[in-house]
Amino acid sequence: MAIATENRPEEKVSPQVSSNENKRWTLNDFDIGKPLGRGKFGHVYLAREKRSSHVVALKVLFKIQLQKSQVEHQLRREVEIQSHLRHPNILRLYGYFYDQKRVYLILEYAARGELYKELQKCKYFSERRAATYIASLARALIYCHGKHVIHRDIKPENLLVGAEGELKIADFGWSVHTFNRRRTMCGTLDYLPPEMVESVEHDASVDIWSLGVLCYEFLYGLPPFEAKEHSDTYRRIVQVDLKFPSKPIVSAAAKDLISQMLVKDPSKRLPLHKVLEHPWVIQNADPSGVYRG
Repeated sequence: MAIATENRPEEKVSPQVSSNENKRWTLNDFDIGKPLGRGKFGHVYLAREKRSSHVVALKVLFKIQLQKSQVEHQLRREVEIQSHLRHPNILRLYGYFYDQKRVYLILEYAARGELYKELQKCKYFSERRAATYIASLARALIYCHGKHVIHRDIKPENLLVGAEGELKIADFGWSVHTFNRRRTMCGTLDYLPPEMVESVEHDASVDIWSLGVLCYEFLYGLPPFEAKEHSDTYRRIVQVDLKFPSKPIVSAAAKDLISQMLVKDPSKRLPLHKVLEHPWVIQNADPSGVYRG
């Protein structure tokens, strides 16, 4: 799979990484360090660009696996979208290159790693921590929606934590650049909104639903519509079968915010700018956007 046959803006790397704007990148331009993680289609490594000594994360994807799963188009779209986004809570994609067997994505390095692992370790987050993260993500999604980008797969596994403790949306594999409503079913089952489960048209408000699910999972340690069978999860989502357990203890204000985001009618979900104005967010979120523990 060739993403490009000539130099395009996405192929260039940020000046922060190198000042040589017209260079074609190869693996020899990087010192490769420890593995940071594995994915379905390859691996992520810590790397340093030799000319600038800038530390990055190098995502190595195997073409044969991309072709087998028929996701070349999805990867092109992911690169196209993420390379143009500039927001403190969105992981930068500086550039890419490829050889005969692999595609390499040059990504911002998020020093504190995966939020999913942190949530597993803590079991659930404090209200201050959850509110700080939700506010950061609301701001990032407002930015995305302003660029006509719907993320469609907000979940803990797609979030990383930077060196200062700031949250970063890291994976844009299911995102779409659109001016219209979509019908494609995508994303992760526990986070799917009713309109996707029922295969009706959806718009940017799918991200509000996912943010509500995420807020619930931050506070309770599990997603709200989880069930043993997929069919039961589908049913609970469609019926918005929302229950708040007695433990851990969560404030009424937090439950109110979640209830206003997890609404079946997409047009009645609390808009993202109103999420930022919600009393629970104002009372609990760190104004800096960074959770400091």
